[in-house]
Amino acid sequence: MDGELTMTELLAPAGTLEKLKWAVQYGADAVYFGIQAFSLRSYAGNFSMDDVDTAMSYLKKNHKKGYVTLNIYPWSHEYDNLINSARQLEEIGVDAFIVSDPGVIWALKEQKLRTPIHISTQANTVSYQTVLAYAALGAKRVNLARELSLKQIAEIQTNLKDDAIETEVFIHGAVCFSYSGRCAISDYLASRKANRGECTHPCRWKYCLVEEKRPNEYIPVFEDERGTYLMNTKELALFPFVNELQRLDVRSLKIEGRMKSIHYVASTVAFYRQLLDGIHFTEEEGLKLLNRISNRGYSYGFMKGGITPEDYAISQRESTSFARFVGNVMDPADNEHVLINVRNTIHAGETLEVLMPSGQLTQIVLPNILTLSDHTRVKTANHGMFILLPENLPMFSILRRIP
Repeated sequence: MDGELTMTELLAPAGTLEKLKWAVQYGADAVYFGIQAFSLRSYAGNFSMDDVDTAMSYLKKNHKKGYVTLNIYPWSHEYDNLINSARQLEEIGVDAFIVSDPGVIWALKEQKLRTPIHISTQANTVSYQTVLAYAALGAKRVNLARELSLKQIAEIQTNLKDDAIETEVFIHGAVCFSYSGRCAISDYLASRKANRGECTHPCRWKYCLVEEKRPNEYIPVFEDERGTYLMNTKELALFPFVNELQRLDVRSLKIEGRMKSIHYVASTVAFYRQLLDGIHFTEEEGLKLLNRISNRGYSYGFMKGGITPEDYAISQRESTSFARFVGNVMDPADNEHVLINVRNTIHAGETLEVLMPSGQLTQIVLPNILTLSDHTRVKTANHGMFILLPENLPMFSILRRIP
């Protein structure tokens, strides 16, 4: 840790095979995804074993890595199935298991599985003593708790033995109201266990006050006409800290969002890829780029030393994004046209912004729109249509409307 910038991995979410490919094309070094059990994102789509096989073949072809989330807190009767799944994943060749529960670490090691173990942020690791304890248990990497400041991360890094264990930090994405994401509210209010991957995000709901002797009288607490969202945290965007985390030898920077769209995956990966490649953005420039994707406002969270009222979006639930994702480029249709999957209504003659997998931004004025089915010329194309444009745009490019 001599002040030199290290080779830092950019780790991206992959809720589906489609999102995995977008993450790779936009510059992720590795992706993480869940299988159809033992993951803390039950509604992310998740992968069958055949999907995992397909995913790992694609990743290896592109010289990328794939990590599988086994970060559920399993009941005792689930261990046999978990270990059987881990064996299948190891045979396929996944690059690491992401786990939270010490019992899972113990079980994986007892069964002599060789796949590296990464400790999830759900384990809420806040000290170098705990990091070293995980190293002694055989873990290769620890994702540090999101409740740490930059100063505390620096203290942890200073006390780690060279290459004994790697650390990882969440750099961007939604933040849970509860400590390290270990929430019980969903279980109480909706009978959906957050720590079993079934969170219903009740922290985003609107709440009213009820006085105990007036059970049917609801007193609204509001900042606007929709109410006050008392537990609604802003989203993490730690882009100003990227270079400092590199200098501290944090080996991986992780983006949250297995349930987010391909627009989110492409935009965040492209942005942080450029930062890691040495391109500098001011705070204003960075926020302007990140506000092209859906968000509830951005915060530096605990990284700056603590949480303040400004880190909660109690007056809103809606996104602050000013851009609209309207389409993406698919395979070239022929030598003269590209094929567009329309995601939102677009009109001939309007100007759209294009985000390319290189991270480059450009603009195009939509020419005549041709339908894929019969090459009919139309003035408007709606969601679900496939159209042809006489443009030279690379596959996986994003089209979006900027007011």
